[in-house]
Amino acid sequence: MSTTAGKLLRIVLLLLVLAGIYALATQKHKQREDIRQATVALTPGCAEKLRRYGLVRSERYRSPYVLQRTGTAVPVRGYSDEDIRAIQRGCNIIDDTQGKLARDPALERWNTTRFIRGSHTSCDHCHQSLGDKQDGHGNPLKGSLSLGAAWVMADMYDRFTGMLLPFELRQMQCFINSSNGYKPNIADDVLRDVTAYSRFLSAAMALKIGNHYDEQGIDEIPASATSKQGDDYVRGELLYKEKCQVCHGRQAFGLEANGQLVAPALAGPNAWNTQSRNYFYYVSTILPGFICRNMPLGAENTLSNQECRDIAYYISNLPRPAGDRQGPIIALEHQALMTFMPPLMRLMESNRKGGVAADPAPERDK
Repeated sequence: MSTTAGKLLRIVLLLLVLAGIYALATQKHKQREDIRQATVALTPGCAEKLRRYGLVRSERYRSPYVLQRTGTAVPVRGYSDEDIRAIQRGCNIIDDTQGKLARDPALERWNTTRFIRGSHTSCDHCHQSLGDKQDGHGNPLKGSLSLGAAWVMADMYDRFTGMLLPFELRQMQCFINSSNGYKPNIADDVLRDVTAYSRFLSAAMALKIGNHYDEQGIDEIPASATSKQGDDYVRGELLYKEKCQVCHGRQAFGLEANGQLVAPALAGPNAWNTQSRNYFYYVSTILPGFICRNMPLGAENTLSNQECRDIAYYISNLPRPAGDRQGPIIALEHQALMTFMPPLMRLMESNRKGGVAADPAPERDK
C-alpha cells in the first residue's frame, strides 16, 4: 500500500512540476506577445530614417526616395500596424544593437546583447547608415553592405559553410562569423525583425528580387589587385596611425566618450575573433575591401588597394579573442595577450618618448 502511495505521490509531483513549467511558458509567451503589440520607441536615427522613407500604415506603399529620384513610384503592398512595429524594431536592432538607448534593453531590443560578446559590437558598424549607406546625392555606395540589397539576393551560396543560405541564416552567420557572438535560434524575433526592416529598405529603394547590386556585400580586395608589394605590417602601422588612430584609438581598442561609443574596437576583447570573416588570416580579402569602400568616414575610396591590405594586415596582428573552435588553451593565450600587451606597448612607447606618453588620454583605450 505504501509503495502505491509513493508512486502516486511522485506522479502528482511530476504533474505539478509540468503544470508549473506550462504556466511559466504561458506567462512568458503572453509577455512576448504584449511586447510585439506595444508601441516601439524609435532611436533618433531610426525615427529619421523611417520618416524619410515614408513608413506609414497604408494599403499601398509609394517610396518617397524613388519618387524623388525618378519622378514616379510604382505602388507596392502597404504595411499594417504589426508590419510597422516589426520594421521599427528591426531598425532599432541595427542602430542600437547593445540597447544603450532603450529604457529596457531586454524588452525593447529583444535582448540582442545575449547573442554578442563585448560591449562594442553593433550591426551598423558594418551596415553603415542603418543599412543603406549613400553619398550626398542619394546614390548607394559600392561595397557598403546594404541590407536591402542583401535581402533581394534571397538564397545565396555561402563559401564558408558550403551551403545555400536564406537571408535569416545569413544573419545567423553575421552573429557568429562577422563579430564575436552566438547564433540566434532561427525562430527568434531578432532575425524576424531585422528581416522585416531589410525587406522594407529594398522596397523603399525599389530593388528587385534576384538582382545583384554593387552595394550588396563587400567589394573584396585580393592581393592580385595591389601593386604586388606584399602585405606589410610596418606600412600598415604607419597608415593606421595616420588614418585610423584618431577614431579607433592608439591600440585599436575603440573610443568611448561620455558613455557613448565613438568608434568600435578593432582589437582587444571587444573586437571580432580569429574565426571571423573580418579576420585577415581567415579571409584576406574581406577586411581590406571594407576599409577601402567605407573608411575613413567621410573620405571613403581614398585609400589604395595596397594601403587597405597593409592596414588590415596590421590590425589582424593585434591581440583579439580566440574563436570558439580553437579550444580553451588558445583562448587563455589570447586573453593573456589582450591583458598584458596593451600596457607593455604603452610603456615601450612612453620610454621612446622620453617618459611622455604619446596619447594624453590613455584611458580612452581601456
